Amino acid sequence: MKKALKILLAVIIIVVFAGTIYFLYNKSKAEPVVYETSTPIVVNIIKKTVATGSVVPRKEIEIKPKVSGIIQELYVEPGQLVKKGDIIAKIRIIPNMVSLNNAESRLNRAKIGLENTKRTYERQKKLFEQNIIPRNDFEIYELEYLTSLEELEAAQNNLFLIREGQTKETGKETNTLIRSTIEGTVLDVPVEEGNSVIESNTFNDGTTIASIANMGEMIFKGNIDETEVGKIKEGMNLILSIGALEDDTFQASLEHISPKGKEENGAIQFEIRANVTLKELSFIRAGYSANADIVLARQDSVMAIPESLLQFGENDSAYVEVETSPQQYEKRYIETGLSDGINIEIISGLKSTDKIKINKGPMR
Repeated sequence: MKKALKILLAVIIIVVFAGTIYFLYNKSKAEPVVYETSTPIVVNIIKKTVATGSVVPRKEIEIKPKVSGIIQELYVEPGQLVKKGDIIAKIRIIPNMVSLNNAESRLNRAKIGLENTKRTYERQKKLFEQNIIPRNDFEIYELEYLTSLEELEAAQNNLFLIREGQTKETGKETNTLIRSTIEGTVLDVPVEEGNSVIESNTFNDGTTIASIANMGEMIFKGNIDETEVGKIKEGMNLILSIGALEDDTFQASLEHISPKGKEENGAIQFEIRANVTLKELSFIRAGYSANADIVLARQDSVMAIPESLLQFGENDSAYVEVETSPQQYEKRYIETGLSDGINIEIISGLKSTDKIKINKGPMR
């Protein structure tokens, strides 16, 4: 009995030992290496650079008064459409007291002078009608009378002009009525009724009463870094992405590159402008921030592979590893073209059915 137990125990130990050896052996065996593959794809490759800026109206003007005074009435508000000649505001003149006093004094002198010349004219007219004095003498008095009439009218107009900002004969044409000089949309009215305004003249820009722009013609105005400005030129196409219109893009054409750069945050930036092609159903507000993708080169519907599949040999020659049989690969040198940083165009060396090894390590 004891002998049988010893034999059984020995058998169990041998089986356990053999099983352990077999398990360790299987675990130490290398698993077969399996590489993933990829095939060429047909895509549009666009090489581009990015400029930041905003979309603004091409033509935006500021309406300024020709006389100083106080805003008496405002007839427009932001967002309103106006035509050329529409009244924007009315200004009440605050006359200068010295000028007003001089104008009133001139009017009084003109009235006195007219009364005097009128009496003289009437006396001389009677004498002329009685043939007492010749025509030549009478015409001198008649001229003095007509001159006095003209002086009175001029004095009245001068006083009215100082008080009201217009003469009696001007009618609707008056400097106190501020009119739009273009047709467009009112963007901003920075003043309110009761505000004082200063006239626009040689020495002063004047107070802006309203900003008006034609919203039917918009441009992109932005900046591009000096490292990229040498790659672009007028006439290039831009693709605009507007922050406020996330699901839409707009086409634009580059029309101006500034010849002089400006330093911003330690980098030299060059201003660019591009004409924006508007869409009927999309309304772009002035000042929208935007990014412009400037298309440097483009290839449509070309065979390409991800750049990560490329490997480089001597003299920077590019190649990929192509599967010849299951998990067997060979080097294939290829000719590449345009790259957008993700995909690269394949000019020659590959077929659309070739399987290319992905350089991400083997699968186990």
